[in-house]
Amino acid sequence: MNKNRLIATGLLVAAFTLYFTLNVPETSYAMHIMEGFLPAGWAIFWWVVFLPFFLYGLRSISKIVKENPELKLLLGLSGAFTFVLSALKMPSVTGSSSHPTGTGLGAVLFGPTAMTVLGSFVLLFQALLLAHGGLTTLGANAVSMAIVGPFVAYGIFRLNTRMGGGERLGIFLAAALADLATYIVTSIQLALAFPAETGGVMASFLKFAGIFAITQVPLAISEGLLTVIVWNFLKAYNAHELKQLKLVKQEG
Repeated sequence: MNKNRLIATGLLVAAFTLYFTLNVPETSYAMHIMEGFLPAGWAIFWWVVFLPFFLYGLRSISKIVKENPELKLLLGLSGAFTFVLSALKMPSVTGSSSHPTGTGLGAVLFGPTAMTVLGSFVLLFQALLLAHGGLTTLGANAVSMAIVGPFVAYGIFRLNTRMGGGERLGIFLAAALADLATYIVTSIQLALAFPAETGGVMASFLKFAGIFAITQVPLAISEGLLTVIVWNFLKAYNAHELKQLKLVKQEG
């Protein structure tokens, strides 16, 4: 337990250190849509889409904590992992920025609805403390990173398990594809809000997706590999918790 607490604290410290070391100025074309960038109608629409998932996720986390209070630290670790990765903005083309998301691990461990809550709080803290994202665009950012990403990660991991794929392959695919799904949804959100004069929404989507793809694809692969490393660490030092979550087999 002390090891878990130290790890979570270290990740949070690393998040702030790396963020202020590598951060680039916020732009409109960032994976977290900046404050005030979306038209009011679209900002409200994404908030309406987001809130039911968030409220259901609160019930999911409450159930997890009530039935297995010893999993609180692992929940915190999942949130810290997301905070660390999603706070790192890497320079992309045309003055934009890309970043990993870190939601795949928590989605596999606790399910997509629980990760919706953790991811939403991460986005809230980043908007308030780091000026990364915004409050008016929190709904849109949460839909892409804290809803779609975790659901894709969870679905891919379960599908891989049913097809007999190795758990490490499942973890890699879950993390990498959750990252890619987030950037695709963000591109769709921006395209819907700002359709091109020629070609409309599709042309705008191709523009935004093309901006992100150059850096986001290698970032997704890197995030998948990093998540596998963290998974191996959890298997070595948190096997009991993984057994409780029915992610590894009971011995004997």
